[in-house]
Parts: sequence; structure tokens; C-alpha cells
Amino acid sequence: MFFLGMVLRNALRHKLRSLLTLLGLVVAILAFGLISTVVGAWYANSEAASNARLVTRNAISLAFSVPISYKQKIRAVEGVKDISYANWFGGVYKDPKNFFPQFAIEPESYLRIYRDYLLPADDLRNFIRDRKGCVVGRRLADAYGFKLGDTITLKGGIFPGDWEFTVRGIYEGREPKTDTAQMFFHWELLNESMKQKAPRRANYVGVYVVEIANPEDAAPVGQAIDQLFKNSAWETLTETEQAFQLGFVSMIEAIVVAIRLMSYVVIVIILAVMANTMAMTARERLPEYATLKALGFGPAYVAALIFGESLILAAIGAAIGIALTFPAARGFSALTGTLFPTMQVADATVLRQVASAVAVGLLAAVVPAYRAARVKIVDGLRSIG
Repeated sequence: MFFLGMVLRNALRHKLRSLLTLLGLVVAILAFGLISTVVGAWYANSEAASNARLVTRNAISLAFSVPISYKQKIRAVEGVKDISYANWFGGVYKDPKNFFPQFAIEPESYLRIYRDYLLPADDLRNFIRDRKGCVVGRRLADAYGFKLGDTITLKGGIFPGDWEFTVRGIYEGREPKTDTAQMFFHWELLNESMKQKAPRRANYVGVYVVEIANPEDAAPVGQAIDQLFKNSAWETLTETEQAFQLGFVSMIEAIVVAIRLMSYVVIVIILAVMANTMAMTARERLPEYATLKALGFGPAYVAALIFGESLILAAIGAAIGIALTFPAARGFSALTGTLFPTMQVADATVLRQVASAVAVGLLAAVVPAYRAARVKIVDGLRSIG
């Protein structure tokens, strides 16, 4: 208790210096946690992807479609349990900044495969029955104030024109990481419109979503599907859903890496600030450390005092920074709307914050503790005044 009391008194002796050091630690730990959470949000969809689902698309690019006639051929491949399909729509709601993912889907099979999208049975029936109906995720509904029965008008980009949909359901996520910032409507509505406006674009889908019976068979099943259409006019590329999602992340991977590096730069900067603080503290207290040695306290005890003071400051700063990370993440999520499907502070992020704080506390005290432990009693007492 005597040792702890001394460490606490030392840590708070220079209140302004301690306060400024703590403020820097709080900002650094908060920034580190928030940046890590944003990076995690970029990978949220890939981490939530099922290893029991494959995505089949045009082998050239996602910009090209594949025929709807492929459905039955893929369904017949051994190991395929279920199949559905979807088209990226790419419309805009009222203003170009109001952009969110919209997919034209086959309702029954798609929502049967994606069991993490929880939709009340009555809403599902209403959606299936209404060709102009749509369902939206809870986060999307909260962001734009959508309610059951509302009409949503989208201005098409890939598929020109004004498209009106009636909200027939609002789905929830089975888990916090489930993406609830999407909109789904009937592929048949889109296809019928293409038959009238652009017949050559009709009867094509963007991707097939394939559920397989055994996740371990993902590779052979994918190869079997692609082999069916080899040397055809629309060759396919089949990959796991996770690989498909990571393909989007890879487009901006350099930016994500730069953001992650920035978080570590912040920690290095505060380490330098903390080390400077502890060095100043150690220089000021050389006479005190010399006195302790003269009274019989060993070098290890003196070094422990400095390490203890540094770790206490780091612990207090980390505790406040971590506590502020959660409301900061929620606020950032609200400001960015539906840009990030999920924004959850992961346990791993908190652990990294704690580890960073401990590392800063220990490393900042190494040199000052070493010097204080090695100071000679005579030299330390001579520095008085």
C-alpha cells in the first residue's frame, strides 16, 4: 500500500503536466480504437459471409451478366443445395448522396438462403405477392424514415428511369454484424421492364448465389459449375462468398492499409510524448531517488516507482479512451449513414487498445527508470538546488 500510494502521489504531483499527458493518451487510444473500428467495418461483409455459399458471376467482370437459363444447370450440379440470383440495381434516392445498396432478387429463394435476414412471415407474404413491393433493412429504414406502406422512388442509373416501390417489410439482422442497410425488390419487375425497354438486356442476372450442402466441397462444386459453361459465350467464375466480398475490399485495400498504419502512427506519437514526460519527471526527482537509495531502497525499487507512475497514467488514459470509443463509434456511424453496413467495436479492438496502452506505459519508462536506477547517491544529492 505504501508503494502504491507513493506512485499515485508522484503521478499526480504536477497536475497540469499529468492532465495534458492524460489528454494525449485519451485522444490517442480513442483515435486508435475508432480507426480500427472503421477498418473492421470495411471487412464486415466478408467476415459475415457464409462458407456454405458460393457466388457465380460472369468470368470477365461483374459489369457483365449471365443468362437466367443457367439456373437449372447449376441447380443440377452435385453438392448444390439451393440457388437464387440477384442483380445490382444502382439507383439513387432523391439525391445522389442518398446512395445505398439495392438488389433485384428472387424473393423466396434469396431470403431462404440468407437466413440472417429476419422478416416477419406476414411481411414476407406481402412482399412476395406485390410485384412492386420491396423490403429494406432496419438500419436503412431508420436512416431515411421508411415505414411499411411507404413509396420509395429510385432514379435508375444502370437501368434508366424512375422506379417506384412500396415498402412491404423491414428486416432485422440475426446478429449485430448482419448488414441491415440494403433494399431488395423483385427481379421479375426489373426483367419485365427490360423486355419492353431493352429486350437484349432481359433474362440476365448479375450473380447466382449457390448454397452448398457441405462447405468442404466449395472448391470442387465451384469448379464443376464453371466447367459447365467453359468455352460458352458467358463463361463463369465461381468463388466463395467471402472471396467475392473481399474482391470489393481489395479495390480500396491501399486506402484501408494507409488508415490502419495511421492508427499505429498515432500510438508512436503519444509514446514519444509519454517518454518525454517520464524523462522530465525522472530528472526532477533525482535527489529523491538518491535519498531513497541512501535509506536502503535498491535500484529495482526506484525503477519500479517510475514504471508504476507511467503505467498508472497509461491505464487511466486507456480506460477513458476505451470508454469514449463506443459512443464515438455510434456517433460516427450515424454521421456516415449507410456507408458502413455495421459499425461495432470488436473485442479484439479493445484488447489492442489495452495492449497499446500497456506498451506505451512500459516503453516510455524504460530509459528514465534505467538512468534513475543507476544514479549514484552522491551525484543525485549533488543535483539539489
